[in-house]
Amino acid sequence: MVFSNLVHRPLRTLISVFAISIEVTLILLIVGLCMSMLNDNADRQKGIGFDVMVSPPGSSFFTGITGAPVSIKVADKLRGIPHVTAVAPIVTHFITTKRLEIIAGIDLDSKSPNNFDKMGRPFRYLAGGGFQGPYDMIVDDLFAQQNHTKVGDHYDMLNQSFRISGIVEHGKGARRYVPIGTLQDLLGSEGKVSMFYVKTDTPENAETVVAEVKQIPGMDQYVARSLAEYASLMTVANMPGLGPFIDIVIGISVIIGFIVIFQSMYTAVMERTREIGILKSLGATQFYIVNVVLRESLILAIAGVLLGLVFTALGSAAINYRFPLNRVMWDNHWVVKSALIAVTGALLGGLYPALKAARKDAIEALAYE
Repeated sequence: MVFSNLVHRPLRTLISVFAISIEVTLILLIVGLCMSMLNDNADRQKGIGFDVMVSPPGSSFFTGITGAPVSIKVADKLRGIPHVTAVAPIVTHFITTKRLEIIAGIDLDSKSPNNFDKMGRPFRYLAGGGFQGPYDMIVDDLFAQQNHTKVGDHYDMLNQSFRISGIVEHGKGARRYVPIGTLQDLLGSEGKVSMFYVKTDTPENAETVVAEVKQIPGMDQYVARSLAEYASLMTVANMPGLGPFIDIVIGISVIIGFIVIFQSMYTAVMERTREIGILKSLGATQFYIVNVVLRESLILAIAGVLLGLVFTALGSAAINYRFPLNRVMWDNHWVVKSALIAVTGALLGGLYPALKAARKDAIEALAYE
């Protein structure tokens, strides 16, 4: 009977299922994009290969926000700490021309003590090579894919034209790198850097080095974090505004599901007044009537969830193909959570119509025209 009721009004049923699927898709795509940005940033930082990150006093854990306020000579002090094997200063700069992005200024001189390639694995070049001049730029393969970039192309940044000298495998820090001296000059921060990446002899000594940094005269207020601590901070709760944003998206999605099911079930109850009267005259209890209406709501919700997963898969594939830098990450936790949200909203939306149907007087329902 439940299925026959849904098939009786196929267009309304399809609209309800489609609306719930949009609710599920909205949650999974937006949350997937947000989680992907967090995890991508954390993974790329891990890919650098550092064990300790040292930033100036008051720095945010989100890299790139502080500018370049610290003397590069601090690197020499850090190299004197026991267990430290390499130190790589870096200058970071936010640009917002087409999208929010961090540009990194690094030293790739093999003879320099500040060589960035000493942090973990060196760059793996897929095309071209390292810096050949002061206005060369290295990009990763995802940036090159999205922007159809090849070696030799030019990009304007900070009123300068940079030549793409190399394309590297993604996963090691920023998407775009320029020579550290060039970025310092363009920012008016000669001899200054944003932070220092520190490599230790073994990762187990990272916390020891963090403690030693605090003991260096004049550096007691510096922010030193191990890689493990940094990774633990990259959560939704620690990102300003991200948690409330996701909550608002979920709230809107629940409202959509509630209103759609409420309207569908309320209209169905009004259309089936005589049928409800017949059921009650045959001995159907209030619980039975409520159960029938809520089961219809549940079936609509389940069908909407399944269709929403299909839409999410298609949407994720399209986004990942068209925008490699903004990939959607699937999270089984959120798949289950979105399904529960959709089902809960649907059942709440069907509850009042179900109670209204159960309370109808059998005689009045049979006389209803």
